[in-house]
Order: sequence, then structure tokens, then C-alpha cells
Amino acid sequence: MGLFSFLKGAGEKILTKDQPAATPEKAAEAEPLRASVLLNHVKKLGLPYHNLTVKTSGDTVVLEGEVEKQEDSEKITLAVGNVDGVAVVDNRMKVRETKPEARYHTVEKGDTLSKIAKEYYGDMMKYPTIFEANKPMLSDPDKIYPGQVLRIPNLVTN
Repeated sequence: MGLFSFLKGAGEKILTKDQPAATPEKAAEAEPLRASVLLNHVKKLGLPYHNLTVKTSGDTVVLEGEVEKQEDSEKITLAVGNVDGVAVVDNRMKVRETKPEARYHTVEKGDTLSKIAKEYYGDMMKYPTIFEANKPMLSDPDKIYPGQVLRIPNLVTN
């Protein structure tokens, strides 16, 4: 999928704010722990994958592995990227069942899912489509925050 940028200071606070490392060696020692925390976050959300490797280097996360669907890859990218302290996600996952990628929207102050639905679909009542596309990261349509990146799926037309 490629590189995705996120607002480093926004998102879930699951990574600890460590003191700056005195040496590069100490900084390198912290990376496997950060990667483990992020992988456990994906597992806790129940996002499906066949295999997944998470590597970190500072504020950059590299995802490798395999997923069944395009939306699984996108959701894992967003679950990891919408974490405080993550600025870039390099998604290198292989997708078995490829489909066109979703669009993405970075939430701004004053945004609601209805407002975002109106912008992308021309119909504010299509907000449940965006809500469903971002589950389980979203638990409530009213709980979005500035800096959060959301999936905006393509509408299926018959």
C-alpha cells in the first residue's frame, strides 16, 4: 500500500513517553517493546491477518505480512497510525483479495461523520458507512478527534 502520514501528537496513548535515550543503543533497545505494544493493539482490536510483523524506528512503523482483504490492510494501518507517537506507517502487507483502496480523511476541528459523509458522498445520512468502515477503532460515531485519520470507503453501486 505504501507510506501513510499521521499526526504524531494525536491518537490513542498506548505507547509510553520514555525519557530521551542517553545513547543510540538504549533507543534501539526500546524499539522491540514499542513494536510489541502496537502488535498487541492490533490483536486487541481483533483485526484479521494471516501473519503480521510490526517494526518501529522512532516515529515510523513498518508493517509486513499478509491479510485476506484490502480493508483489513487499511484498518491495520489506521489502527497503528492513529496512535500517539506514530507519524508514518509503511504498509508492506500483501493482500490476497485486492480491491481499489479507500480514500482517507484527516479529521479537523468541527468535523462530524455526517459532515464528512456529505463531503465525500454528497449525503450526510451515509455517515454509518464511514462509521462501519472504521470499526473497531471507532466505538461511537460521535467519538472522533482532530488529527484522526479515517477510511472513506468507495460506495458500491448496483
